[in-house]
Amino acid sequence: QLHLVESGGGLVQPGGSLRLSCAASGFTFSWYAMSWYRQAPGKERELVAAITRAEDTNYADSMKGRFTISRDNAKNTAYLQMNSLKPEDTAVYYCNAKHDYLRINYWGQGTQVTVSS
Repeated sequence: QLHLVESGGGLVQPGGSLRLSCAASGFTFSWYAMSWYRQAPGKERELVAAITRAEDTNYADSMKGRFTISRDNAKNTAYLQMNSLKPEDTAVYYCNAKHDYLRINYWGQGTQVTVSS
C-alpha cells in the first residue's frame, strides 16, 4: 500500500504554533521530494513548502520566516513547523511525495488547521 498520513492539525489561536507530520509507507521515501500544500474553502490548492532529496528547501513568499519544512528519512516522515499563525493560514494541509524522474505524485488525505480566537 502506497500511503501518506498527515497528523498534527487542530485549532490554534492567532500567533500560536503547530507541527504537522506526514508519515509515509509503501514506497522508498528517500527517493522522493516532499512538499506541503494547502487549500482553503473557495480557493485553489497552493504550495506551502518543499524539500528535495538533498534537503534543499523552498517556501511560498507568505510562509518565509514562519514555516519550516524538514524530513527524517529514518522515520519515513516529513514535518511542517508552523509559527506565528494567522487566520488566513486556515486551510486543509496536504502532504505530497514526488518522484521527479518517474513523474509520480502521492497525496495524503489532509489535516485541518484552523487559526481563530
